Amino acid sequence: MPTTDTSRDLPLLDTAANRGGCGCGGCGCGSNTRTGSSTSTNTESAATAATKENEMTTNTYAVTGMTCGHCASAVTSELKSLDGVSDVTVDLVAGGTSSVTVTSAEPLDESQVSAALDEAGDYQLA
Repeated sequence: MPTTDTSRDLPLLDTAANRGGCGCGGCGCGSNTRTGSSTSTNTESAATAATKENEMTTNTYAVTGMTCGHCASAVTSELKSLDGVSDVTVDLVAGGTSSVTVTSAEPLDESQVSAALDEAGDYQLA
């Protein structure tokens, strides 16, 4: 017996963008209740976030000793536990020298990074 497909393709339409909002749903700027004060607040929040992002420090470290994804996860976890660290990205070179990029509110002391690497396992700054 043949089957009939009764599903519908739903259009991808950003209705919030049509109302002047971004449509992400997270900031509320696309909500149905827009007032001058909330628009102003959203603009101020976006400006504050952009300023804070510009104040962040990004450093890339050469790290040896990592051989797999588990190693990269351990390093990422330890570095993210340091005060002020907001992001860690590992470019893994298994058995070689990997690049670890750390974004933080303040510059990190190299001894802090070295201690975190030691805590994560047998990893060292190159």
